[in-house]
Amino acid sequence: MEIKIVKIEKPDGLNMILGHSHFIKTVEDIYEAMVNSVPMAKFGIGFCEASESCLVRYAGTDEELIELAKKNAYNLSAGHSFIVFMKDLFPINVLNSIKNVTEVCRIFCATANPVEVIIAETQLGRGILGVIDGFASKGIETEDDVQARKELLRKIGYKQ
Repeated sequence: MEIKIVKIEKPDGLNMILGHSHFIKTVEDIYEAMVNSVPMAKFGIGFCEASESCLVRYAGTDEELIELAKKNAYNLSAGHSFIVFMKDLFPINVLNSIKNVTEVCRIFCATANPVEVIIAETQLGRGILGVIDGFASKGIETEDDVQARKELLRKIGYKQ
């Protein structure tokens, strides 16, 4: 077995979701979950098929994001994994809908941070062991940090 690191290539601040599923209809079902959660959503999906043709399947509503999803899915080439890139919305807006897609097994990350994916490669294929989502902690929040966190959540409308 060989361990590899695959860096997700994306513009800084672009939100993404990386997950694992089990069936070719994943790409269509995630598409439906996205548009049913956020009408007019801008996104691209790439899905690594792990049997038969072993193609990267794709869908979406934004050509640039579709191309980004296809490229990153192919770079991963990890059995039945999927990646979704989204514009003008946050993972929190669609995450539960994606988790409720019947063939989705797990979500590895949902983030706008830089991401590195830890891949195991064997003679059979590739699989995702885990992810590095962003940076290591630099300290523990102070009372001022707590106040700033609470103000931010209220400013952007996630708390009242």
